[in-house]
Amino acid sequence: MAQLDRCGPSDATVASTRTTTSRRPYPSDLSDARWALIEPTLSAWRTARMQARARAGITVADPSTSLRDIFDAILYVNRTGIAWKHLPHDFPPRTTVYYYFSAWAKEGIFDRLGTDLTGLARTKEGRKPEPSACVIDSQSAKTSTNVPLDTQGIDAGKKIVGRKRGILTDTLGLLLAITVVAADLSDNAIGKTLLTQASRTYPTITKAWVDTGFKNAAVEHRARLGIDVEVVPRRSNQPGLHVVKRRWVVERTLGRLMLHRRLARDYETRPDHAAAMIRLASIDNLARRITGESTPTWRYT
Repeated sequence: MAQLDRCGPSDATVASTRTTTSRRPYPSDLSDARWALIEPTLSAWRTARMQARARAGITVADPSTSLRDIFDAILYVNRTGIAWKHLPHDFPPRTTVYYYFSAWAKEGIFDRLGTDLTGLARTKEGRKPEPSACVIDSQSAKTSTNVPLDTQGIDAGKKIVGRKRGILTDTLGLLLAITVVAADLSDNAIGKTLLTQASRTYPTITKAWVDTGFKNAAVEHRARLGIDVEVVPRRSNQPGLHVVKRRWVVERTLGRLMLHRRLARDYETRPDHAAAMIRLASIDNLARRITGESTPTWRYT
């Protein structure tokens, strides 16, 4: 097994063109345009780690593993839903790929990418980079057999054993905040966490729309944050599926995220890794939105 590349250079060795492998591209791979959006953040992270080790007197050879290959491998897992040990052999070693995924999740690199790309996507749509309103919803997901029991619970309403994903989006449906908790945690607690996260990253938010599960404690919490929370109930006199004011945006976002098969069930042993997988799916969608690409277009033009 190859030694893990835990730090490395910042420029020519991780250029936007792939030079470390000759493999055929997968549909989940980044195009050159999308890689150009992501590469500066990853290269800066790697440079900072190299400099930190140099200051500590640790001599480390420049790693040969391409950051682009690493990110493509993580996207492959996220999009196809495979286990890490089933990662194709033409990617870097799975231990190396998982190390980078874990480090980027722990150090907030995925969150940073999400914030930066959200600003670019909003600007492209003619909006200000900083949102002023948001929508909140939650989704219960079943867990796999490897998930520790102390990180999951039972959603009594939906009769699901697993975890609950809480997301907060802007009015375009772009993901702003995410939390993953045991399924038995109330929506009120999730709403308080999401509002706190959002207010720190986006202090411009002054309005939020939620469903009836987020009232009481969540609504009271918003007063301390200066956010006006409006509860939007479902129309009980209208049977079947129907569009609910503002809330349809976040429901659409959940549907789009679920196209990434790793999210069909919660396979992550750690809740923060589960949140990172959701954030990664959002980054994939954001990059395509900014560059105007869909899966088939960039590879055959």
